[in-house]
Amino acid sequence: MINQTYVELLEDKDIIFELFAYANKRRAEVGAENVYDFSLGNPSVAPPAKLHDALRELLDECDPVSMHGYSPQGGLPGLRKVIAEDINKRFGTDFSPDSFFMTCSAASALAHAFRAVTKPGDKILAFAPCFSEYKVYVQGVGCEFGVVPPDTETFEINFEAAERMMDEKVAAVIVNSPNNPSGVVYRPETVKKLAELLEAKSAEYGRPIYIISDEPYREIVFSGTEAPFISNNYDNSIICYSYSKSLSLPGERIGYIAVNPKAQDAEMLVKICTQISRHLGENGAPMIWQRVLEKVLPCTADLSVYEKNAKIFYDALTSYGYECAKPGGAFYMMPKMPGGNSDEFMKKALENDIIVVPGDGFGCPGYFRIAYCVPTERVERSLENFKKLI
Repeated sequence: MINQTYVELLEDKDIIFELFAYANKRRAEVGAENVYDFSLGNPSVAPPAKLHDALRELLDECDPVSMHGYSPQGGLPGLRKVIAEDINKRFGTDFSPDSFFMTCSAASALAHAFRAVTKPGDKILAFAPCFSEYKVYVQGVGCEFGVVPPDTETFEINFEAAERMMDEKVAAVIVNSPNNPSGVVYRPETVKKLAELLEAKSAEYGRPIYIISDEPYREIVFSGTEAPFISNNYDNSIICYSYSKSLSLPGERIGYIAVNPKAQDAEMLVKICTQISRHLGENGAPMIWQRVLEKVLPCTADLSVYEKNAKIFYDALTSYGYECAKPGGAFYMMPKMPGGNSDEFMKKALENDIIVVPGDGFGCPGYFRIAYCVPTERVERSLENFKKLI
């Protein structure tokens, strides 16, 4: 018999990829230069040249059997050592190589983290605006997903609503800063206040409430913006990371989960990831990309274009009359829909060949996400269409 859970998910379609497919169809009709597609968070810059050099070296020099063999449990020890040293140097932490477990992307890391600190029936909270796929990930674990309503002035945490929703069923909260879909970076005082709330609730319920910090945009922080490192602010924290954005490798599916060494049962949480990986049918991250990372880290792609695009968009759109929280990182922003009617706005946007994503799936109806990870000239050419739209 077919599993009805997944049959039902067929009706809960991913609007982002639906819009991306529409944009591809529209490009074929009117020409790519006339379609302004800001739907998908697909990096627009090339990986660093050093990465491709390392890949060639591996192909030329490495024993093919070992290069393509199974990964050790948890990932290559040398790679985990490189990552730990980089994190400790940058953030003043004391992670060891054994704090890390290599995964197939940040989504996989989240899947591991959710299973590590919950049991079926527990609740995981996210703070709107939040990535639309969190709901599917959490429900796949057998947990209840709760979305804390947004503070639409700042797109940081609505603490009044968060405290109200922080009941005894909550096992973890998801933090995503720099944020997808808003581009907002949580201020130090916001992170500190969240830590204080979770510490108080953990003491009240007699067990830890974990922060699961989804950090694929950690390296994309704009000048003048302070981005606090979650693990320095809260002991019971788990990092989920991907190299999709920092190295422009979205299709290679490589990342890690890292457990704060100060977390309760930290050593065991990392160890059980091997068993979670068995349940997921993953059993190891790709070896070739682990070997590449071991050679090239801690370098990144040239990420400066995202800040340039953000400034062009923010300055222009706010001058036209759009209301928007100023992004401090990532490659998204989330303006308010003029008029506030999602169906009407999206219809008019598509008529102007502007492909953006409505905020409903992110927990923010009445807003829309722009993914400006595109060439700068496309941002500039789109401005007249955005002006017509408002």
